[in-house]
Amino acid sequence: MIRRCAAAAVLCLAAIAPATAQEPAPYLDNRSDAAALIRSLYNAINRKEFSRAWSYYGEVKPAASLEAFADGYKDTDRVEVKVGSVSSEGAAGSVFYNIPVAIEAFDAAGASKVFAGCYTARLANPEIQASNFQPMHIEKGSLALSDQQLDTALPPKCGDGEQKMASDPIIEQAKAAYAVLNSQTCNQANTATGLPDEEPQSFEIRFRSKDQPESEPEHVARLISFQCAGGAYNFSTVYYLHDELEGLRQVEFPVPELDVKYESEAEDAKVQSITVTGFFGQRALMNSEYEPASQSVTAFDKWRGVGDASSSGTWTFRDGNFVLVKYDVDASYDGEINPETVVDYESAP
Repeated sequence: MIRRCAAAAVLCLAAIAPATAQEPAPYLDNRSDAAALIRSLYNAINRKEFSRAWSYYGEVKPAASLEAFADGYKDTDRVEVKVGSVSSEGAAGSVFYNIPVAIEAFDAAGASKVFAGCYTARLANPEIQASNFQPMHIEKGSLALSDQQLDTALPPKCGDGEQKMASDPIIEQAKAAYAVLNSQTCNQANTATGLPDEEPQSFEIRFRSKDQPESEPEHVARLISFQCAGGAYNFSTVYYLHDELEGLRQVEFPVPELDVKYESEAEDAKVQSITVTGFFGQRALMNSEYEPASQSVTAFDKWRGVGDASSSGTWTFRDGNFVLVKYDVDASYDGEINPETVVDYESAP
């Protein structure tokens, strides 16, 4: 079981529960953020899945061969791991993450040793990679024997000392992801930093997974919103979502694909029909905001300045993701505001 943070503002020093012969550690394979990558590495080691652990490294491997890597853990029964505040920096189309790590390795007799040090992970811009895609991976790592207990051995920071450390590691990871993925398409991004001048907004979302027992603590997710593009009457926002199980990812909101037919080709022609032909994921929402009380994101896209033609949607947070619950369309350029609901999953039949 993964220990959960009590609050979003508190750094989550997640520890992987030790594996036993009777109850192996739950499978965790997550490359969504640097901390999750390290937790996945030691989850694989705890489960004796050394080929999977080996795969989290890039071209530079931690041993001469997979067999030598596995042999290095032959006397290790289980490992507990703590991950500290992750810092990041961009360079040449990649984001590099510096990750403080402390582990306590136990042998079969229960004796243990504590090691501490730093890992470096790398994510090359996914949008510019070719067919041989390489996910986030470990570039290097170095742990040394420590004379401290696991709770105090964690390094306060990693890096060359010139890098700004993350005051909020989740927001810093989201900023790094935004700079890599959105800086070229969002005109609000500063050309020097790749980020909007205005700081992102952050919201805590507490929830229970489907069929989760009441005895277990609530999950805690973070929703982080960034300005993207601004125009005469529309401005767009992109969102990132983070939780301790799936890590950080950019939200793609399901939006209906519409086939609108008009009675004629005149600008103010009446709408003949609106048909939903499918759905697609949309990353940037127009004139959008998050409503904490309902745990919903709303958006209102003006098709022209006066706002008589538009589309609007509501997405509610359910079981760890945002789902579309309502979508309205006003497809007529008639000077009047008269939207039609084309998707409705929130009203009773």
